[in-house]
Amino acid sequence: MLSECSSLLKGAVLGSVVCALMAALGHLGAGGPARSHRHRHRRLQAPPGDDAWQRPGAGLAGPGSGPRVYCILLLTPRHLRLRAAANETWVKHCDKAEFFSPEPVPAVESVTPGGKDSWLMKKAYVYASDNYKDRYSWFFLAYPSTFAVIENLKYFLLERDSSQPFYLGHTEHSGKLEYVSVEGGVVLSVESVKRLSRLFTDPGGCPEEGTVVWKFPEDELLAVCLKHEGVFAENAEDAEGKSLFNTKTVGMLIKEAMAAAPSKVVEGCCSDVAITFGGLTPHQLHVLMYGVYRLRPFGRIFSDALSFSPPNGSDND
Repeated sequence: MLSECSSLLKGAVLGSVVCALMAALGHLGAGGPARSHRHRHRRLQAPPGDDAWQRPGAGLAGPGSGPRVYCILLLTPRHLRLRAAANETWVKHCDKAEFFSPEPVPAVESVTPGGKDSWLMKKAYVYASDNYKDRYSWFFLAYPSTFAVIENLKYFLLERDSSQPFYLGHTEHSGKLEYVSVEGGVVLSVESVKRLSRLFTDPGGCPEEGTVVWKFPEDELLAVCLKHEGVFAENAEDAEGKSLFNTKTVGMLIKEAMAAAPSKVVEGCCSDVAITFGGLTPHQLHVLMYGVYRLRPFGRIFSDALSFSPPNGSDND
């Protein structure tokens, strides 16, 4: 059952990984000042796990079945050293993944969309729509410093209709604008990607050249354009209200939980079905890969109601 799978993730990540992260890695990547992410509206929760087998289509999913996820990895200059680690770890669990860079990088395989526009995220979404809108139902965008548990993402998306406009992740506020932080990853349905592509390829679309909007960070700029198309940011949570998309490392979240309630570190830290952790180093990406996918307690058998098989030809773990 999913609850058993949840125990695996909790035990692996919050058991062995906490020791490795906090003792072996020392100082973990720090985020910015803490912000409040509790919103009174626009929340989406993961489906309850105990009745997973009762859902339409429940059972073992064959290769290519279930939600199909295309992963977009943005390679900025500060993320180049993370490319190899991301590609060797969680990225191989996507149905398809491609790295995007503003210009060709020696010895690095990446997509370099042309055009005068300097906004890499915009060009990546247009490319994705042009090439994959008929092949994938969900589009996950992140930096290589993010670790994503793609199976948990697929489970979260299982009951959502990709033909409807969805814009999901870890929401934050900038003034009155609510947006999804790219540090925790951004999920768009194929309908949202189509709307963005139409808007971006319209000469009079969003954002208008020379406006103050161009000075916004790219994830805020994305929210402005999606809002133009009637698509609004939605915060993803589990049944206990814990964030599924995290902009901080596991270590930072554990430290915060220890400070808030030392006797309830596990319960206070992270969701059992967390999807992402952000701000990681290459070493931390490999440690999480070990804790999430490779460490298994001897004698325990996990029998999930649902299983998402690897894409055909994949070398994932």
